[in-house]
Amino acid sequence: MHNTLIDYYRALEAASLSMLEAARSDDWDGVVRLEGTCAVLIEQLRFASTTQELPTEQRAEKSGIMRRILANDAQIRYLAEPWMVHFEKKLEGLQHMLH
Repeated sequence: MHNTLIDYYRALEAASLSMLEAARSDDWDGVVRLEGTCAVLIEQLRFASTTQELPTEQRAEKSGIMRRILANDAQIRYLAEPWMVHFEKKLEGLQHMLH
């Protein structure tokens, strides 16, 4: 199957929504796994964009997708903040034990 550029943007949006759902469920391993999926999709999109151009009629959809991805990302970061503080405290404790 040949994916168009908009297909990659749609897949990225779906993956970012799945990441948000995982973060809401406190499934941080799932968030990390989906982050890897997003990285692969971004590389595929970059490669596809070297040979394809997004049609004018799909540019508004792309803009909407990008706004939703950014909103999902902001929510994930907000949800991750307490987890990151907890993780940093654990790392600090390990560093004190090692020194």
